[in-house]
Amino acid sequence: MSFRHIFVASIGNPSPTYTNTLHSAGHTVLSHLRVWLHTSPFKKSRIHASGLLSDDPRDPYWILWQSPSLMNISGKPVHTAWRAFLSSLATPEERKAARLVLVHDELELPIGKIKVRQGEQSAKGHNGVKSVMATLPKGTDLTKVGVGIGRPASRESNDVAAYVMRKMTEAEVDIMADVAGQVSEVVRDMSNGVR
Repeated sequence: MSFRHIFVASIGNPSPTYTNTLHSAGHTVLSHLRVWLHTSPFKKSRIHASGLLSDDPRDPYWILWQSPSLMNISGKPVHTAWRAFLSSLATPEERKAARLVLVHDELELPIGKIKVRQGEQSAKGHNGVKSVMATLPKGTDLTKVGVGIGRPASRESNDVAAYVMRKMTEAEVDIMADVAGQVSEVVRDMSNGVR
């Protein structure tokens, strides 16, 4: 069986100020995903756009990375980190088969749900995803994993902004730990060539 190398990138706003806010649900899920996939503690990686990197040298088929930038300007650091990841792979075949998984918050999904979208589909109004899609080269094998954070009753932009910037409750953080289990299955399937 041949394995694919998977680069799992989360976008959100930087810690510690925005740790565990709804808008940074991707980072929260990745922190829990590290436990599910048994990777190392996150550490800053200069060559990966100064984002936080977690890997497992014993099982090098997936690397987790948290963007260091504000959500709406995530494209450049994601692109830089993705290029560094690809350059670390030994053969052209490995680089061609490698996949980029982008984990982000999703207003249109109930909290605790995920939606996996593959290919160059719409960013669905998500400015962080738009930034990433605008910066990556055409043809990048991108899979987007939207992590549901629910939506406030009001559609007013100020109310939505206040909602996504609020800290998660303890129960919501626990839900994100369960979501990480779902995402780990996606990553494992992709690495095994199932997705």
